[in-house]
Amino acid sequence: MGLRSRNLVSGAGGFIGHHLVKRLKAEGHWVRGVDLSPPAYEPTDADEFDLLDLCVHENCVRATRGDIQQVYHLAADMGGIGYITASRAALAHRNVLMSAQMIEAARQAGVSRFLFASSACIYPQYRQSQTEVTPLREEDAYPADPEAGYGLEKLFSEEMCRYYWQDYGFETHIVRFHNVYGPMGAYEGGKEKAPAAISRKVALACDGDEIEIWGDGQQTRSFMYVDDCVEGLLRLMASSYREPLNLGTDRLISVDGLVDLISAIAGKRLIKRHDPSKPQGVRGRNSDNQRLRAALGWEPQICLEQGLVSTYRWIESELRRAGRIPQRPSPKTRSC
Repeated sequence: MGLRSRNLVSGAGGFIGHHLVKRLKAEGHWVRGVDLSPPAYEPTDADEFDLLDLCVHENCVRATRGDIQQVYHLAADMGGIGYITASRAALAHRNVLMSAQMIEAARQAGVSRFLFASSACIYPQYRQSQTEVTPLREEDAYPADPEAGYGLEKLFSEEMCRYYWQDYGFETHIVRFHNVYGPMGAYEGGKEKAPAAISRKVALACDGDEIEIWGDGQQTRSFMYVDDCVEGLLRLMASSYREPLNLGTDRLISVDGLVDLISAIAGKRLIKRHDPSKPQGVRGRNSDNQRLRAALGWEPQICLEQGLVSTYRWIESELRRAGRIPQRPSPKTRSC
């Protein structure tokens, strides 16, 4: 971003938002964080942190006060597949309110740039029915058939960003996240994603134990480490690119394959017990990064093995600190 800027990060108490605040501050920028609660695992680095419900218009006005130049709108009611399929009405209601009111408050406050965090859940389900899925291109979003609730409200908010650029000349950027993981994210409670949930199960298991896997384990995804996610956000915000853009890796792996990687990191041999009755989402999802490379001259660099080592070790250390597993050194981990 060059010169020191004044930034607002909504959702700064959450996983990606907290990492983004840390990076912005490390680069010397001024940051206001806003969320319903502060970060769960360590104090925020933000210059100011406001506890605000952004479903309330007056709170969005308050969040954007004081010559804010750039808004990273990451705030959302979201979680893993179990959560987003069980809370569609409340989730869609809250997220549409937050996005609609934040973009209008930012425009009225004279903000220069607004970045909206969308999701790969906007992509049509009919393009994700096979495990060996064709990587999803940005233009594949239509004809639309997004994930009910969460995906649909994200797609609507993407269109709203386009309208604000077309009607008002308000500079908006749209990023579609593909399965972000890493340390300091939820690893239990229902909102955790697959890498964190599996890391928790593996850490709590003893060698030779059985662990539960949702679905048949053959469903496929790509996964992006949080540091790469933050790098992509900064690059997109600094760019002139205004169309929706994938932000993810293009390495496809099955859930069973993910379990095997994490088990190897832990030095454990475990038995998988599949439960097809549990939510598993689309059959396969992968990111096509051609447009990302063209637009930003960059794509995520951190390999899955490397990112999972950091993620697993952090979750294991949290569980040890809580007294839920014995205090002992971790086994030597594998590299890329």
